[in-house]
Amino acid sequence: MNLPRGKDFLPPWPLRSGHIQTMLSSSGVRRVLLPKAAQAVMDGAEQVTVNGGDGVRLTGAYTAQKQRAQPRGLAVLFHGWEGSVDSTYVLQTGSRLLADGWDIFRLNFRDHGDSHHLNEALFHSCRIDEVVHALIDISQRYPNRPMALAGFSLGGNFALRAALQAPAAGLPLSYALAVCPIIDPSEGLFSLEASAPWFYQAYFMHKWRRSLQAKQAAFPQREYFELSELKQNLRGLTASLVARHTDFGSLEAYLDGYSVAGRALADLHVPATILTARDDPVIPVDAFEKLELPANVELDISTFGGHCGFIRGWDMTSFTDEYIATRFNAIVP
Repeated sequence: MNLPRGKDFLPPWPLRSGHIQTMLSSSGVRRVLLPKAAQAVMDGAEQVTVNGGDGVRLTGAYTAQKQRAQPRGLAVLFHGWEGSVDSTYVLQTGSRLLADGWDIFRLNFRDHGDSHHLNEALFHSCRIDEVVHALIDISQRYPNRPMALAGFSLGGNFALRAALQAPAAGLPLSYALAVCPIIDPSEGLFSLEASAPWFYQAYFMHKWRRSLQAKQAAFPQREYFELSELKQNLRGLTASLVARHTDFGSLEAYLDGYSVAGRALADLHVPATILTARDDPVIPVDAFEKLELPANVELDISTFGGHCGFIRGWDMTSFTDEYIATRFNAIVP
């Protein structure tokens, strides 16, 4: 089977701008212009609450395929930071895999989607254990089929860390694919501050503050942050999160806690693919080029694509749908 490669992605001008690709990836315009088939995964989806261990509950949506007598397998999809199971890129990827005969499970991380009320403690990016526990629960609910995992941005980072822990945790994961994953969080944070246009940080901060307000409304007896803290920039509010809501002694220790940079993935035994774009304005490509990866992990760096964009044309469909589907289908022909 000939698998598509990042070098095959050549969008028309002006979609060759990494900034345009990035801004369109999650825009409302894209959702409106996408063909109806890109939202097929929502039809008949079952809302599910899964066990994250230690009383943690996470939400998700399960959609059974109807194309084959038996599903190819179970595709689990992770959204990015402040995204959800209904993010455009998740729906589009899920709909394509559904059409190819995969059952689909879209998982919300803690405090994403409408799940702020389920767990009193706040989400942070080092909560990998509850995600692995949830994946084990999902695999037991829908057994006897290969499980493949795909994640975007922070979800790609979680996908790689879940794959790293899978063998020891007893998680039957066959394959993982990460699109534009966060590699070195400290470098990514610095990049947003130092070199990315101001509106990226403004966009993320607006969504994060809105999420924190939803959390506060769900648990009015708690004071998660003081008003002055909420007015800080990305670095300042992250430092306050670390100090107030984690056991990490410093911002640097917290960022190192979910880093997959350098040799961190050297012992990854689950077959995996990492797809990124050289023009990604959010995640610097340098971190990918410094990775030390085993032979079973494919690193694919495209010239174009922006951050989780890879938009092919004015129909707003994404190259990543074909890219992910062909690799998933190669697991189970």
